[in-house]
Amino acid sequence: MGLRDELLKPIWHAFTALDLDKSGKVSKSQLKVLSHNLCTVMKIPHDPVALEEHFKDDDEGPVSTQGYMPYLNRFILDKVQDNFDRVDFNRMCWTLCARKNLNRNHLLISDEDAFKIWCIFNFLSEDRYPLVIVTEEIEYFLRKLTEAMGGSWIEEKFEDYKGQLSSKQQCLTAWELIELVGMGHFSKGMDRQTLSMGINEVFQELILDVLKQGYMMKKGHKRKNWTERWFLLRPSSISYYVSEDLAEKKGDILLDGNCCVEARHTFLKFRLWNQSLLDKEGKKCLFYVKCSDKSFEISASDKKKKQEWIQAIQTCISLLKVGRPAPHREARQKRRELRQKQQAEQEQLELRMRELQTANENKQRELETMRKKLEEAAANAAEEERRRLQTQNELEDLYRAEMEKEKMVRLQMEEQVAQKSSELEQYLQRVKELEDMYRRLEEALEDERQARQDEETVRKLQARLLEEEAAKRAELEQIHLRQQQAISQTQAEKEELERERLAKEDALHAAMQQLQQLETERQGALEQYEEVMKKLEDAANNTRSWKDKVAHHEGLIRLIQPGSKGPQKITNWGPAAFTEAELSLREKDWQERKNRPTQTQ
Repeated sequence: MGLRDELLKPIWHAFTALDLDKSGKVSKSQLKVLSHNLCTVMKIPHDPVALEEHFKDDDEGPVSTQGYMPYLNRFILDKVQDNFDRVDFNRMCWTLCARKNLNRNHLLISDEDAFKIWCIFNFLSEDRYPLVIVTEEIEYFLRKLTEAMGGSWIEEKFEDYKGQLSSKQQCLTAWELIELVGMGHFSKGMDRQTLSMGINEVFQELILDVLKQGYMMKKGHKRKNWTERWFLLRPSSISYYVSEDLAEKKGDILLDGNCCVEARHTFLKFRLWNQSLLDKEGKKCLFYVKCSDKSFEISASDKKKKQEWIQAIQTCISLLKVGRPAPHREARQKRRELRQKQQAEQEQLELRMRELQTANENKQRELETMRKKLEEAAANAAEEERRRLQTQNELEDLYRAEMEKEKMVRLQMEEQVAQKSSELEQYLQRVKELEDMYRRLEEALEDERQARQDEETVRKLQARLLEEEAAKRAELEQIHLRQQQAISQTQAEKEELERERLAKEDALHAAMQQLQQLETERQGALEQYEEVMKKLEDAANNTRSWKDKVAHHEGLIRLIQPGSKGPQKITNWGPAAFTEAELSLREKDWQERKNRPTQTQ
């Protein structure tokens, strides 16, 4: 984009702002003031009579942009030289249009920041009127602004915003762009100062062509002392100031294709005599900018900044050698050429689509003719089709009857299979029930065997207690016999026997206590025996119930029963644990022990 195109965009904003009723025309008096201001800021001699002479055939009515453009090109733009301050030129046009179009409500930015965004819009907008900025350039600007603020670019957020734009519009005006940035849609979490600094950094790079800036040390040419300066790198020069407010400029380093940048170690390779001096001064991040007339010694604060400055200056010198513009301007031009190429391809595609549509219409007409011929052929083939359908229907009826017959056979087979399956399931269920019954019967028999074992244990315990009881009774009878013998003795022995009797009564009392204890134990054994008998009776009941179930299930399982028992002996204390023969033996043994003391006397 040339100088003329860059100047026309701010002038278009100013002319549009003077059109208060939006009719596309502006009065001559306002155009005189605008032309005078343009000539003043662009340092062009102003001819006040030229405008009147240019529109001498018109009346005193307003003038449109088409009528003002020839005058603007002939008397202003053709005479302009690149020797004026473009910021002042933009600010003059901004003053005219901002008062009418800028809405300052709810904006987080100052008027100065809004002016810088307006300048960036003019730089990135398309070369067609009314001026707009497309989504690709919006993304480019917002991405650079986010990077300048130190934030991270969120692609999904911009895609959501782009989806909110109208499908026909897909672009913004200058005032919509200012509102987008000023409302903080893409700078949430950032304070106003950070946003302002980011806008200023992007403005300096895109508008003022400041490729790099920062503090560095510079060695003087006369005094040879080191002084800190604020450096600004532009495509064709390096300017240095006292401070970053740019209030006092100290000089320029003009760059051309013959300049070069050398680091300290490269420069010293050919100037070894100066090595001791540089080491003494301690400038380890030193580099040299060599121009045709003089060399400049500059020192960065660290090695990283030194490398960045060297690389940036070398890039500028390389671009000057091949005559290419600044990187951001070249990138903007490439993006525009790519969009123009895509637009041309789109137009070519639309033209191709129209050609295809025309060809398609011709094909449709040909197809309509063919359709009529086909209808005639179809009318001729209708009769043949009818006969074919009649034959087909007959075959279908025959086939349907065969299918019905086959379906009936299949249903009968399915019913038989289902019946067999049901019988098999019933048989398996019956086997399962019998197995479960057999398992439960085994458990009942096991319970019965355990009850009989418990009964045998209690019976043995009861027999042992009866034997002990018989022994105690025999002992008591012997004591009683001895007492009877003692009574029949003499009176002299009576007193001695009396004492013995007392002792024996004590012994008899102790024996009676032991007998009572044995009686208590016998009662406990009897209770245990009753519990065992109850368990045995329950087991017998379970066995009888299972015997009935087994008999009910057609005698598939034969129940194993214990042998029959003889009649039990009943005593004063309940059922005896011994038979009649055992009782006879016990009585005989007791009589023998009873008669033995009598024979001894």
